[in-house]
Amino acid sequence: MKNLIILAFVSLLQACSSSSSSEESGTGQGQGTNPPSPGISEWSITRAEVLDGGPGKDGIPALVNPSFESIANTNYLLDTDLVLGIKNGDAVRAYPHAILDWHEIVNDKLGDISVAVTYCPLTGTGIGWNRIIKGNETTFGVSGLLYNTNLIPYDRATDSHWSQLLNECVNGELIGEEVDLIKLFETDWKTWKSLFPNSQVLSVNTGFSRTYGTSPYGDYNTNNDFFLFPVSKDSRLPLKERVHAIVDGADAKAYRFSDFTSNNMISDTYKGKNYLIVGNTNFIVSFELTGALATLNFDYVYTGSSELLVKDNEGNEWNIFGEAISGPRTGQFLGESNAFMGMWFSIPAFYTTQLYGR
Repeated sequence: MKNLIILAFVSLLQACSSSSSSEESGTGQGQGTNPPSPGISEWSITRAEVLDGGPGKDGIPALVNPSFESIANTNYLLDTDLVLGIKNGDAVRAYPHAILDWHEIVNDKLGDISVAVTYCPLTGTGIGWNRIIKGNETTFGVSGLLYNTNLIPYDRATDSHWSQLLNECVNGELIGEEVDLIKLFETDWKTWKSLFPNSQVLSVNTGFSRTYGTSPYGDYNTNNDFFLFPVSKDSRLPLKERVHAIVDGADAKAYRFSDFTSNNMISDTYKGKNYLIVGNTNFIVSFELTGALATLNFDYVYTGSSELLVKDNEGNEWNIFGEAISGPRTGQFLGESNAFMGMWFSIPAFYTTQLYGR
């Protein structure tokens, strides 16, 4: 195991130091700066637990306004590779883990949405952040710091530090400020291609020289005994099992893929709120149901050949992103849940976590 950890560190550090000509000419923002000291100013999290991940500030280069290509021209992904997807009107884009493993943050814009697709390879968590902070647009970079082995981005407008899994600023001028979430959908590449064949896909032409498709962390994602940094470990589930977590304040509730083997829908109440959680072997999504939407009865109608997910007793058909695509409520959306996919250990490391069915 010691050799595995050393090899993973060497691989990552080599990845962060080997660059293409465009990186050397300055397309990697903030390069060459030192990571900020965790003791420089007040932190809202335990300062002693903010660790230096190794590569330094911007050593893992976030992408800004990256290039995209069609599914037909995308040939670097396996059917089992995971992607994070976003939809805004007719604009649909996929951000593969295979690229996010090396960059962790993609600053993008889809129409009127300014989004930072944040992904932490060490916790397996992908969360969409609105880049409009207090009325001003910013971009996010990788600080090189970690908290509970989870990504700490920084915003380039104020150099404040943010916790990905807490979705808030934990150090700097904006400390205590919460980020607005943008819904992402995670599934495997085969499923994504079937659902959104006309979507755009993040291109490997990033301006950086990386071995996309080969993880810099080896078998980290599947090896329950392989950790690079200290973190509390809850043994109720295999530590690296992927789960869907709904967060409410300091608490979370986790749903497993095995919860959907006999029924593809779960109607659940958590902390006084009503949720519809829908899942199969390829994805799990959840929606908060409020007002009149909470009175609807839903049927699972997903076939894998289109984005249609559920239908209700009013005759509305809702897609995977919670949008009514036909029926009297066309154009309306089911409520967004504060939810994400991630490795099991990462959820109770941040939140008091309940497991569905236990």
